[in-house]
Amino acid sequence: MEFLEDLAKYNQSMENAYMLITGEGTVSEILDANVDDFYLPFNPLEQDGKDDATLDLLIEHFTQLEEYEKCARLFELKSK
Repeated sequence: MEFLEDLAKYNQSMENAYMLITGEGTVSEILDANVDDFYLPFNPLEQDGKDDATLDLLIEHFTQLEEYEKCARLFELKSK
């Protein structure tokens, strides 16, 4: 069961990062929606998540989930 919980937290962190990076959500909105937990694959106090490493991580994640619209949006941000 612990593996599934960790996987759910990982997936949520990727969704949270996508929302912040693309401007579809703010930290406050994400906190309100995820009262129990708030995870990100980067430290929002130190960076905005738009670095190549974070964008590549998100693109890989959403490619595996076949969420190609999100990948396209992330590729756009990466090429700016």
